[in-house]
Amino acid sequence: MLRKKLSEAARSVSDSWAAAGVLRRRGMIDPVRRPAEIVRTMRDAAAYGPFVTVLRQARRRAGGSVAIVDAHGELTFDELDEQSNALAHGLTALGIGPGAVVAALCRDHRGMVLTLLAGGKLGARVVLMNTGFAGPQLAAVAEREQVGALLLDEEFLVTAAAVPDSVPRVLTWVPDPSVDPAPVPTVDKLIAAHPAGELPTPDRPGGVVILTSGTTGMPKGAPRDKVSPLLSAQFLDRIPFPEADTVIMAAPIFHGTGLSQFSLGWALGNAIVFQQGRFDARRVLADIARYRAKTLVLVPTMLQRIVDLGDDVLAEYDTSSLEVIFAAGSSLSPDLGRRAAEAFGDVLYNLYASTEVAVAAVATPEDLRAAPGTVGRPPVGCRVALYDERRRRITEPDRVGTIFVSSGLSFAGYTDGGHKEIVDGLLCSGDVGHFDSDGRLFIDGRDDDMIVSGGENVYPLEVENLLVERPDVLEAAVIGVDDRDFGKRLRAFVVPAEGITLEEQEVRDYVKAHLARHKVPRDVIFLTELPRNATGKLMRRNLYEAEVG
Repeated sequence: MLRKKLSEAARSVSDSWAAAGVLRRRGMIDPVRRPAEIVRTMRDAAAYGPFVTVLRQARRRAGGSVAIVDAHGELTFDELDEQSNALAHGLTALGIGPGAVVAALCRDHRGMVLTLLAGGKLGARVVLMNTGFAGPQLAAVAEREQVGALLLDEEFLVTAAAVPDSVPRVLTWVPDPSVDPAPVPTVDKLIAAHPAGELPTPDRPGGVVILTSGTTGMPKGAPRDKVSPLLSAQFLDRIPFPEADTVIMAAPIFHGTGLSQFSLGWALGNAIVFQQGRFDARRVLADIARYRAKTLVLVPTMLQRIVDLGDDVLAEYDTSSLEVIFAAGSSLSPDLGRRAAEAFGDVLYNLYASTEVAVAAVATPEDLRAAPGTVGRPPVGCRVALYDERRRRITEPDRVGTIFVSSGLSFAGYTDGGHKEIVDGLLCSGDVGHFDSDGRLFIDGRDDDMIVSGGENVYPLEVENLLVERPDVLEAAVIGVDDRDFGKRLRAFVVPAEGITLEEQEVRDYVKAHLARHKVPRDVIFLTELPRNATGKLMRRNLYEAEVG
């Protein structure tokens, strides 16, 4: 036991030194020339958590620079610092203080950012709610997380009616600021009515709770109270994020993908341009061209929508400024990786991560070109291992096993007391995958998505990736349904390209020509779109519930 603890401690020290090396190379820390800045940053992180810390860093560096752009215009780092102070004073007047739990139900805009900053300055915990929630889901999560106040956009007031009236509301965004939404207070009114002076330093950071996607049930709460330089280093180790430029943020920041890149973008001195509202592929392209943005952050479904616009539409927008397209949050098919490279060049970086394990692996453009479909290799401070059903470690290539991860940033358990399985100090990601002979990781599917048909194991992702390689198929999803003879049979849901008519047998024959017989879907259902949540993840349970004629 002692030897194991000493080994873990040595590894932690080694990871920290490696992370520091990455940050030093990128100019984010300079222990020789700017030791005082490191001390200030560590002090801020211990008191306020990551978002206030990066804001203060950015303000000391260039407070008058643009920090965010939304539908109401620009705000600088200085303005955000002052306005979040005033909002924190206003929330204090409403009885919200250190240790309180507030929920944010917001699109991406200044109201969301100010809520995160004010919560950090107060030492309040901020629960990031999914904008796709229905009323019952919102109410259930709010009750479980013991939410004491709800900060939300005006458009979600009807949804929030399911939450008891005893939970006070504050509006974070109204489409027309000149219209008074009384009697509900607004962020703007609280800011205008209160001073922008500094607040007392909280005893401890309040932290943030990120919710799991909830694709198979009620979303769980994963607290993120830990602040570590490892997180920035893990992204920067394999991704050449630009500095002092512009980031187009298409991914929602209520989820880990957008939230991590929002924070990192600020740490690099970038302005963040929010898309706000529902995803619009043309608007993303227009903003890249307008701002000459070097970075685009999105989820694979959004990237799919963009490349599906076609070459003629893509040619209308100058996207030559892009140096990094950062995609994460769900699987990225080999076909999508290839099409993105054809449209934008070698700028696509694919992150494999989860709410629970944090960062696991990163695929560079070189990885995606050499091994389409890979999620790459673990960056600095991350370890990934595969285990079989008896939790024996798998070391040979091309053998599928359950994925376990150690990133130094894995969560400590769900807010309801539950946890993920741990083996050898590594946390289960819930996925199954394999390494190739060059050490690149591939995801074969979710552990609980595996279908046993006629005694054979089938992972839906393999069939789905095959189908979307067809130019006449936009999306595909495969599930297992009960079958009297085989236990389960495969049912495919296919979204044809616009103007295309496909036949069921044509789809079955295509799969049969490329994969084993037991992977051929018996049923083929055509849809106009697949059910996805606000972060682009496929809602498989909706497919199980779908009426099939």
